[in-house]
Amino acid sequence: MDIQTKPRGCTSFKVRQLMRRLSQHYDAEVSQSGLKTTQYSLLSNLKRLGPVRPVDFAADLRMTASTLSRNLQPLIAAGWIEQSAGADARSRLVALTPAGEAKWREAQLHWKAAQQKLNALLGVERVLALHQLIDESLELLGTDDSPDLQD
Repeated sequence: MDIQTKPRGCTSFKVRQLMRRLSQHYDAEVSQSGLKTTQYSLLSNLKRLGPVRPVDFAADLRMTASTLSRNLQPLIAAGWIEQSAGADARSRLVALTPAGEAKWREAQLHWKAAQQKLNALLGVERVLALHQLIDESLELLGTDDSPDLQD
């Protein structure tokens, strides 16, 4: 087999290198809103889902309930997310507060700037190809048996 057609190096390492660079890129922009990129993601997903039980929120994010709880605490303390009673005495719901909605809108402007800069740096065609390759790879790799990948 020709050396040019064989993968060189560790795929996991290469993907982690890319993730670190992408995280630095987005963090530099989103941090101007006072949020970490992971916090912006939590606010975005909670906005998408609406009031939701933490266990369902964790499942949607493929995260353990304890990891989610730990990550929500600073957002609750800041007043951006609220906990309220659920359908019965034992269940709880989490939802964005009006202040959380405002913080999300502020951070979204920075996230959009990061995305536009990335599109300019890599080219829209390459970004689209990367998205397609990621989606196809995730499908081929199948379901995730370990829910704590986003920890």
